[in-house]
Amino acid sequence: MQKLMHKSERKLRRPAGASSGATRKQRIAPKKPGGAVWLNRSLVLLGSGVVLAAVVKGLVVLNAIPVERIIVQGNLRHTQAEVVQNLIQPALVGGFLGADLKQVQVELESLPWIYRVSVRRVWPSALEVNVVEQMPVARWGETGLLNQQGEIFQSAELNPIETMPLLRGPEGSEKVLMGSYQRLVEVLRPLRLSVAELSTDDRGQLEAELDNGIELIIGGEDFLERVQLFVLIYQSDLSAKADQIERIDLRYKSGLAVAFSETSQVAGL
Repeated sequence: MQKLMHKSERKLRRPAGASSGATRKQRIAPKKPGGAVWLNRSLVLLGSGVVLAAVVKGLVVLNAIPVERIIVQGNLRHTQAEVVQNLIQPALVGGFLGADLKQVQVELESLPWIYRVSVRRVWPSALEVNVVEQMPVARWGETGLLNQQGEIFQSAELNPIETMPLLRGPEGSEKVLMGSYQRLVEVLRPLRLSVAELSTDDRGQLEAELDNGIELIIGGEDFLERVQLFVLIYQSDLSAKADQIERIDLRYKSGLAVAFSETSQVAGL
């Protein structure tokens, strides 16, 4: 009985660890990088090296380009273009790309009549230099000149501009004095009078001499009020006697005092 087991029973007694399926799942191990990957990396590195070498070679070629032209632009009345070109030559040693534009600007702005300079490269081998000259408005002391901003600059060419108004004052007062001069010129314009000289002292007291020889003592306060009062009274009462007037003192709250040259007496108005 025990030996004659049914065929189906024998199938049921298979070992517990036996598989009942026809196939088994297998794990696929990742492939290690092969020669193709390393080849790609090598090609990328080689390409980068070629590009870098080309860039370096291009920079070398560009740096070797000399500055062949210097274009000077601006309304130059007191500075010759040749002087500008000669002065900046030492800064061009580095060629077109290596030229020190800041040095060029500093060198040119050190010239007496140069107020402002801008420099730029113009492809392929030129430098464009734009020059703005000083605009002198008045003489300052014995040898200096003042521009519109009240900045002092020096020049040996004073003869052509000796007719310019003369401003005098202590060191550091030039900008304030220039502002007073410009306001005085505006106020006097309706009278067709101009300022021949304007001076101030350490206390800020202003005195002016007009082109008709009249001296104005303005003082240090209420500048606009005083000169505007002078304009009104000059138009109504003094213009006909201008050639007889030596000095007018504006330092009065309700009027002014006039000194006539012939009588040397002060008349209160």
